[in-house]
Amino acid sequence: MVSEAGKQWESPCLCGVGVEVAMVFLRRTVLLRFLLLSAMSALLLFVSSFWLPQGGVRGCGTAWQPCLGLYQQTPAPPLGPEDWVEADGGPSLIQDCPGQSFQAWRLLLYLKSSLSDEDDVLLEPYLQSWDQLLSFMESLGTMVSLFSQKVKEKVVLIRQLSLKHSAEAHGRLGPADLLGLKHGAYRSVRSMVEAELKLGVVNFSHRTDSGCRTLLRLHRSLLWLKLMLEGLAEGPDAVGRYKTPGELSRNAYKVALAPHHPWLLRQAAELVFLALPDRQFFLQLVCVQNQQEAEPILRVIIHALMLVHRRTQRILAEHDMLELP
Repeated sequence: MVSEAGKQWESPCLCGVGVEVAMVFLRRTVLLRFLLLSAMSALLLFVSSFWLPQGGVRGCGTAWQPCLGLYQQTPAPPLGPEDWVEADGGPSLIQDCPGQSFQAWRLLLYLKSSLSDEDDVLLEPYLQSWDQLLSFMESLGTMVSLFSQKVKEKVVLIRQLSLKHSAEAHGRLGPADLLGLKHGAYRSVRSMVEAELKLGVVNFSHRTDSGCRTLLRLHRSLLWLKLMLEGLAEGPDAVGRYKTPGELSRNAYKVALAPHHPWLLRQAAELVFLALPDRQFFLQLVCVQNQQEAEPILRVIIHALMLVHRRTQRILAEHDMLELP
């Protein structure tokens, strides 16, 4: 039989053991969370290094490269009349949005400017459009910023190639207006394609850092953004529910980029879609308060993106450049 003194001695011992067990459990929980976050971060860094497609569509039938029949793209009809992107069509709908780097009216202006030449896309305003799209992507949070950095590298590369080619063609001491994207081989998509084919810098069997290959990666990512914006412009479903930006980005990714990514990378991309902000955040980026105000603005931008994408697609297809490795 235990005395009263023994009981008083035993009780604090048991309490001490309980506290120690609890502390061990908490330490293990914190460690597991840390390891999980570390694994997710490593996976996201892996994704960011391959976000833009690095090769053509891969074969299927293996554990790492399953078939992608589900992701086949179907052509979408035009979303608006041609005059939406003419001189006086559309921009009056879009106002300046103070306090943020992304400006929808400026994006539309650059997209329209890139279409100035018939059946061609001018590269300087095309890349300026990407500057705005990068601001849009970077405003969506750290997860997306990891990927936007890879897009930015592609934009910078084309600009560097244009300067290099102009310097070699006209001499480093030539007139300043001969350099860059305003004149010469890199003035437009068509002129760049023809010049790089003539110079032999485009390879159809292995990777090269050509402007054509780099443009193809931007071209695919432009489709991803266009499809995502199309989803944002859509109304609710039969029960009145709007799809989340994460769902819309996932669906757009499956069409535009997933066919060019390995299986592991497609799984890792899911983490990004889960981290996207809500629909209201996207609406605020174009300075509107609700879906009704956003729809006409989004459709003007979507139509301009569609025209730029269609022209670029046609030029690349004419030269069999849609699957450059």
